[in-house]
Amino acid sequence: MPYGENTSPVTEAASTKPPVLSLVLPACNEAANVAPLHERLARAVEAAGFADAAEFIWVDDGSTDGTAERVEALAAADPRVRLVRFSRNFGHMAALTAGLDAARATGAVIMLDADGQHPPELIPDLVARWRAGAEIVQAVRRATADEPPLKRLTSRGFYRLLNHLGEVRLPEGASDFRLLDRQVADALRALPERHRFVRGLVHWVGFQMDTVPYDAPPRLAGRTKYSPARMLLFALDGITSFSVKPLRLAFGLGAAVLVLALIYGIYVIATWAAGRVVPGWTSLLLVVLIMGSIQLLTLGVMGVYIGRIYDEVKQRPLYIVRKPRR
Repeated sequence: MPYGENTSPVTEAASTKPPVLSLVLPACNEAANVAPLHERLARAVEAAGFADAAEFIWVDDGSTDGTAERVEALAAADPRVRLVRFSRNFGHMAALTAGLDAARATGAVIMLDADGQHPPELIPDLVARWRAGAEIVQAVRRATADEPPLKRLTSRGFYRLLNHLGEVRLPEGASDFRLLDRQVADALRALPERHRFVRGLVHWVGFQMDTVPYDAPPRLAGRTKYSPARMLLFALDGITSFSVKPLRLAFGLGAAVLVLALIYGIYVIATWAAGRVVPGWTSLLLVVLIMGSIQLLTLGVMGVYIGRIYDEVKQRPLYIVRKPRR
């Protein structure tokens, strides 16, 4: 049972009939976006033919701006709305997983962010691809409004590096906006790991996939939660989740330095035998610095993987849901 059953403490819809389509929206301090985004979502599921067979699961990831209260007010007016509320901020990947655990859909689950940059108007197209036979429909971002050139460049570099090092290949611009058939959702829920790079896991499980390109509009309100430091950690998670090549590269680097050291040692012995003094303080210091840097780099790569093992063996839950006070 991965991180709880679908009966996690959430605000339940009035109807006991399970929906065909579940929409999962992780949200952290997105209070201003709740009402306008829900209106667009409601129109989108109606256009897709699921007006009375859909549910909207908002996962409040430790918000401090009243996001949960806005969703609760929305749920009081619309029984299709449900709320999963974390006890604190556990992160975007945990929120996606919690929404997947809570989804009751018998047909498909759609994941999208609550900032408005995953346009709900694309949902009928995702559903149409699913009805045509696709089991995963991945939305692929072509461009993002107001995206700085540096972020665009680093994003492309990340996908190319991940595809080069990893076991799975992601389309450049693949986002966390996607539709998953019920059996794909169940396969993802069965994966027990704590460090979850959901974009990679979706491609790792296989199944028949289709893609839908889109242009991301500006955020409805608020600001992004992904700082450059968090983006770097996100990229590190993606690479270490699906590849051990960094460890092999570290080994190869150490082996190459060993060969160079042996060659340099032969040179030193030869010059000593020839009776020439080697004035090597500068070169010696340079060699020591290079060797020390390589050793620290190798230890750092190993430390990342050992840290992931440490987190896994602790067997802590990926998230904790706040229960309503009685």
